Amino acid sequence: MSWGTELWDQFDNLEKHTQWGIDFLDKYAKFVKERLEVEQNYAKQLRNLVKKYCPKRSAKDEEPRFTSCIAFYSILNELNDYAGQREVVAEEMGHRVYAEIMRYANEIKCERKSHLHEGRKAQQYLDMCFKQMDNSKKKFERECREAEKAQQTYERLDNDTNATKSDVEKAKQQLNIRTHMADESKNEYAAQLQNFNAEQHKHFYIVIPQVYKHLQEMDERRTIKLSECYRGFADAERKVIPIISKCLEGMVHAAKSVDERRDSQIVVDCFKSGFEPPTDYPFEDYSQHIYRTVSDGTISSAPKQDSVRADKVTVGKAKGKLWLFGKKPKQGPALEDFSHLPPEQRRKRLQQKIDELNRELQKETDQKDALNKMKDVYEKNPQMGDPSSLHPKIAETTGNIERLRMEIHKNEAWLSEVEGKVSQRAERRHSVEANHLVAQGRESPEGSYTEDTNQEIRVQHHPHGHSEFDDEFDDDEPLPAIGHCKAIYPFDGNNEGTLSMKEGDIMYIIEEDKGDGWTRARKQNGDEGYVPTSYIDITLEKNSKGS
Repeated sequence: MSWGTELWDQFDNLEKHTQWGIDFLDKYAKFVKERLEVEQNYAKQLRNLVKKYCPKRSAKDEEPRFTSCIAFYSILNELNDYAGQREVVAEEMGHRVYAEIMRYANEIKCERKSHLHEGRKAQQYLDMCFKQMDNSKKKFERECREAEKAQQTYERLDNDTNATKSDVEKAKQQLNIRTHMADESKNEYAAQLQNFNAEQHKHFYIVIPQVYKHLQEMDERRTIKLSECYRGFADAERKVIPIISKCLEGMVHAAKSVDERRDSQIVVDCFKSGFEPPTDYPFEDYSQHIYRTVSDGTISSAPKQDSVRADKVTVGKAKGKLWLFGKKPKQGPALEDFSHLPPEQRRKRLQQKIDELNRELQKETDQKDALNKMKDVYEKNPQMGDPSSLHPKIAETTGNIERLRMEIHKNEAWLSEVEGKVSQRAERRHSVEANHLVAQGRESPEGSYTEDTNQEIRVQHHPHGHSEFDDEFDDDEPLPAIGHCKAIYPFDGNNEGTLSMKEGDIMYIIEEDKGDGWTRARKQNGDEGYVPTSYIDITLEKNSKGS
């Protein structure tokens, strides 16, 4: 099947077809370009998305990493790698498909132009040969007519008796000339016809088939190139599929690494304060002065002043602890021994600091060993360096080591102190829980206590002694109440240092308004904070001096 033999008379259609093939090639190149732009934009958007949600933490950030957060960050990393593979796809399409097809399109355009020019040139030459043959034919036809006319004129004059001999001779001579010219035209026409037939045969059986063959080969190569580009288009994506699969497997692995128990433990480690829960409120019997004269055996005969003082001490200690479970009004500056932190958080920070100091100590020790080795080398080989030049650096390193050891010793002492207090609190908490169970067994159905109220007080507090908790938080003893107030309006208390309240809540006043519109109050559960003065109805004690 050859275009030269099958389509010998379809030059115009072949010209249109080859132009359509080049236009289709350009169309596919445009498609590939838009496709790789889609990949580039997709990869760019993925990278921007990853960058938007990636954590922006400093190197010193010690925030605990939950497994769910770590898994999410791993997924972001895998997604970033996935975006990189989309960029690889775009680059491969641009290099192997788009650039190649654009290069080939330019080549095939030049080749088609050359083949069509060759075909038109052959056609023009054949047309010229045909025109020469046609002109010789027309000349032969014209000369034949002239010779025929001369023949007729000669025969008419020869038969005419009135014609002179000279006229007859002249007509005869003209006939011979025309006959000779007709013969020459005939010979020329025959030669031109033979030449045209040869050129026409050559044109339709050699030249044009050769041109069409080149066009056919060109079009077939175009089709093959398209096939290769189609395959390259798919291969560009198929090559990255294994890596993309690994990215997706990494995401699945990250999802499986989420551990809810570990996250819960991290929450405990992060926020555990180490404080004891508040103890039970003591029973405050306001009826003692009523029934004191009636029956001294009903209520404990302890002096009123001591009872009130004991109750105050107990309540004060309980309320002093309760700020840990709400919002502490004021926070002091950070201290070197982290004593401003709750016990458990203080223990963690001290342990972290000790670990950091140990790492620094190890680094300084390694540096000192290296300097000593270098000094030994210099002493054995003086030409390599002066040993005395290392003395200042060795002295500086030794000083740093001593300083770090002192820091470690100091922080370890603080850590031992904290761990000792925590263990003591744990033992005391178990003891208080046991005593609480015993106290519940002595409680009467009506909610009153037995005669041995002094024992109850001794279980809940130590009037004349201080616990480890009191030693650590002597500065945070609650202020005495100077009055009470009733909430007129509700207040959310979302800001730090404020106290939330509901309409109708009764609270203690522990600090009056100093002109800034805020009054410091304490709830029944021991929570302290500032509330708007205009939101409460204040009643101060008559004997209070506003302290």
